[in-house]
Amino acid sequence: MNSLYAVSPLDGRYAGRTEPLREYASEAALMRARVRVEVEYLLALADLDATPLELDAADRSDLRALYEGFDEADAGLIKRIETEGYGDYAATNHDVKAVEYFVREHLPEGSEAASWIHFGLTSEDVNNLAHRLLVRGAVDDVLVPQLHAVRDALADFAREHRDVPMLARTHGQPATPTTFGKEMAVFASRLGRAIGRVKAATEELEGKLAGASGTYAAHVAAYPDVDWPGFAREFVAELGFEQAPLTTQVNPCDDLAALFDALRGANNVLLDLDRDAWRYVSDRYLGQEAAAGETGSSTMPHKVNPIDFENSEGNLSKANSDLVFLGDYVTESRLQRDLSDSTVKRNVGAAFAYCLLGYLKLRDGLSKVVPNEQVMAEELEATPEVIGEAVQTILRREGHDDAYERVKALTRGRRVTLEDFRELFEELAVDEDTREELLALTPAGYTGVASDMVDALDAADR
Repeated sequence: MNSLYAVSPLDGRYAGRTEPLREYASEAALMRARVRVEVEYLLALADLDATPLELDAADRSDLRALYEGFDEADAGLIKRIETEGYGDYAATNHDVKAVEYFVREHLPEGSEAASWIHFGLTSEDVNNLAHRLLVRGAVDDVLVPQLHAVRDALADFAREHRDVPMLARTHGQPATPTTFGKEMAVFASRLGRAIGRVKAATEELEGKLAGASGTYAAHVAAYPDVDWPGFAREFVAELGFEQAPLTTQVNPCDDLAALFDALRGANNVLLDLDRDAWRYVSDRYLGQEAAAGETGSSTMPHKVNPIDFENSEGNLSKANSDLVFLGDYVTESRLQRDLSDSTVKRNVGAAFAYCLLGYLKLRDGLSKVVPNEQVMAEELEATPEVIGEAVQTILRREGHDDAYERVKALTRGRRVTLEDFRELFEELAVDEDTREELLALTPAGYTGVASDMVDALDAADR
């Protein structure tokens, strides 16, 4: 299909950037993951002493090849079984049943394994595990590496510009100076911790394999002497998940909700950065590289807009909206099962795609900006009142209990100069060492240990 006619921008305008998620978020990917679960379950049944099913090494290799070599033709066959029918199979109008028949279709004629495919299972046993295989892969292989790339770019930015003094703003007003590098280090540190929470959430994903009402009833009816909960625990662990010990027909999905929330937390850090970067560009603290041939405005030729940060902000905001919806919705199911979550879960990939777009556009934005040290220095020089905090603190140290009030009277709500401060210092009853200390204060030099604080990133990296 021509991408210009795609219903969603994820498969249209942004198809090139979202392509890495197709392996985890497409319909074909879900089919492949379902085939994997069905095949591995069949092999696990063959390993049970209680069952008569036997599969030799060649059989096992052939079965695993069904998902390891899964291709477009295989996906097409499953869809055909579901919607049109194939061979002796009428159209199932059921996606998981179509997968079962697909596996059966690839067994040797007369194979005893045919009756053991999907033995005792409900569709949700297959689906919940398949979805988690895909979610974990998408997060671990696509989203987390991009988050790390953003974090590394911020850390490099912080180290390179650790000594660049910059006026801080609290409540949007001039405040105690900082350094540009330290502010970038704050975002890098926050993002690093957020990535840790995302990774932890993927490691805590839980799988369910307990039958139609979560009681192992069909399994126990067939083989009452088998420890089916233990079997399920080992099977789920082989796929890399913890077992969800108590479920209805559905996996309660609290684990997915926790992962979505962790991703939203990382996105919130980056949204904060997008908005700050946009403001820094607006204030000319950050200069932007003008791309050759690019148009910033259809009417104003001079414009170089912060479009990457704006695009990132929009996509991350959309992602967070979807993640909140998904986290709320998938954890609710009427009584022991309703099917409304099935269609909702098909949109997890879209939420991840908006995350990915946000990360990529933010990286683009960071690669095109550089601190404008001259502008930062000029604004610091033009805002000498910010040393008032230092002045009143030093005077407090020297026992002046009216220090705050005196500086407030000089500076609050009015423009002052360093000369105004110097006149105040000459009037103060302080020793000459203290007076010299006060006279040496400058906005650019009043950054505390901001530069040294960037070293916290190195400690975190170790």
